[in-house]
Amino acid sequence: MARKISMRQAINEALDQEMARDPSVFVMGEDIVGGAGGMGEIDAWGGVLGVTKGLNAKYPGRLLDTPLSESAYIGAAVGAAACGMRPVAELMFLDFMGVCFDQIFNQAAKFRYMFGGKAETPVVIRAMVGAGFRAAAQHSQMLTPLFVHIPGLKVVCPSNAYDAKGLLIQSIRDNDPVIFCEHKNLYGAEVDVPAESYAIPFGEANVVRDGKHATIVTYGMMVHRAMEAAATLAKQGIECEVIDLRTLSPIDWDTVIDSAERTGHVVCVDEAHPRCSIAADVSAMVTQECFKALKGPIQMVTAPHTPVPFSPVLEDLYIPSADAIAKAVKKSMGK
Repeated sequence: MARKISMRQAINEALDQEMARDPSVFVMGEDIVGGAGGMGEIDAWGGVLGVTKGLNAKYPGRLLDTPLSESAYIGAAVGAAACGMRPVAELMFLDFMGVCFDQIFNQAAKFRYMFGGKAETPVVIRAMVGAGFRAAAQHSQMLTPLFVHIPGLKVVCPSNAYDAKGLLIQSIRDNDPVIFCEHKNLYGAEVDVPAESYAIPFGEANVVRDGKHATIVTYGMMVHRAMEAAATLAKQGIECEVIDLRTLSPIDWDTVIDSAERTGHVVCVDEAHPRCSIAADVSAMVTQECFKALKGPIQMVTAPHTPVPFSPVLEDLYIPSADAIAKAVKKSMGK
């Protein structure tokens, strides 16, 4: 049975159902309970935006408030995963990876390789990403490309509540470390989500709009901007196919290349900075695999190569817009 719920609720429900199913699943992070040990409400926070609210009462002892030390508790989560548990660690903002990156890319990502395939590290690291929340330069970045570059990590960034639930369940059940990126501006967006448990396999993109004239490849919040652009272009007789990658490592190259070969015009959209971004990666792969099918130059629409501004006016200009995407499609088509 499906009903409309928000991405915040969908993630909470995925955690709830997986903790009920598997006693080795536990959650840890800063203020994911909040108020523990004080005189007030025991479950006061549920994380900075309330995603884990209510779970502590159902699973006492399995939601762990941590000290303000990402290096300590991310390291503890990686160690627990190596010893047979399935921790879900909330990094709060992905920007905070700087203080615990060694535990992620030099330890968790490499264990399986370094120990001849005998070591597994089923840890999920949940973190907020993205601009538009007026949270300034240290709490607003789209750092997904940094993790995609690392072999051994799987990277997920859903664009809606349905995908968020299914992909998080898949992430918790996966035996490799997963970086699960949640765009903070999508937490309140509601779509139909089944009440029962379900998993969405990694590496399967979702074609959210069919089209024959151009392909727009993107993920996360930018899926919604791409859909706005496609709707505008459709009124002008240009039908765009919009691909939501859903997982960035692995990427569903087959779906991307098949669409590019059919339309001949490709626009890659990424909220990350332009250099070494997902947009740059997709552009390179499409050029390499189907150069002869292209009818025009591939276009990239990204944030500029600057820190995220705190000024609301500048931040709005910083984030790729539907208008910029539509212009890129027309440029690719020579219009």
